[in-house]
Amino acid sequence: MMLGYLFPGQGTVRVGMGAWMRRRPAARERLDQVDALLTRPITPLCARGPLDRLVATEHAQVAVTACNLAALAVLEEEGYEPAVVAGHSVGELTALHAAGVLDLAATVRLVETRARLMAGVGATGGMRAVMGLPVERVEELAEAASAPGEPAVVGLENAPGHVVVSGAPPALDRVTALATDANKVVPLQVGNAFHSPLMADAVPGWAQAVRAAPMRAPRVPVVPNVTGEPTTDLATLREALIAQLTGRVLWTRTVAAIEACAPGVEVGDSKVLTGLSRRAEARCLSMSDPGTLRRLAKAVAA
Repeated sequence: MMLGYLFPGQGTVRVGMGAWMRRRPAARERLDQVDALLTRPITPLCARGPLDRLVATEHAQVAVTACNLAALAVLEEEGYEPAVVAGHSVGELTALHAAGVLDLAATVRLVETRARLMAGVGATGGMRAVMGLPVERVEELAEAASAPGEPAVVGLENAPGHVVVSGAPPALDRVTALATDANKVVPLQVGNAFHSPLMADAVPGWAQAVRAAPMRAPRVPVVPNVTGEPTTDLATLREALIAQLTGRVLWTRTVAAIEACAPGVEVGDSKVLTGLSRRAEARCLSMSDPGTLRRLAKAVAA
């Protein structure tokens, strides 16, 4: 059975993440491999926290990637192969690994580099989810709230009625005040204004790391965040990975592209992307749901 693999991003971290994976030999081995490749093992922090340290950018991105890789190992052990892959924000690195573009060592090196560079920008901004409004309206709000030196932009189109604005704190406060027609505006627990111009200082180092990383042509199409369109062109994938740091995550379009190819499965320890897919009326199961593997096996046998 061919599936669309969706790999979650940084906003899915929690203490205890990856616990179910330790019961699967393939996942346990992959977590051990990732720990061995890292400058400092991440699984103890995933298991025991503390939460304030785990959610810090330099740790959260590594933790999510480790769990994504472990969940992927379970699917590989079960004999599944993707028809198409995508990853939400930092999850795009695991998607590239699943497609054969990056080997395990390169994936781990890149996520450590990405996390370090993005954390190094400093706390210059934040992010807020605007619920219940179309993206066009949220774009208007962000533009109206922006001021010289205080930008606000749409950073992520997560799903219909779920749009995230990234920007300087005063601009985000103005977005909240202006969004009287929204269902609600929710501050996100992140360290900066990801996917916005405020991350520009991290781009040169990231571009250097991505261009130096060994990559191979993908075995299956990858849907980059910044285009939302499947591609097997390696040059496009490399440049899209660089652009993603300051570019908008077109997740609604990405989910539609996956849905057009195959049913989706969220490969990690999260149900966030499964929920976003359902908001977009797309099919998706979560690996963190104990019944998912049973349902997949039943579908294959049918």
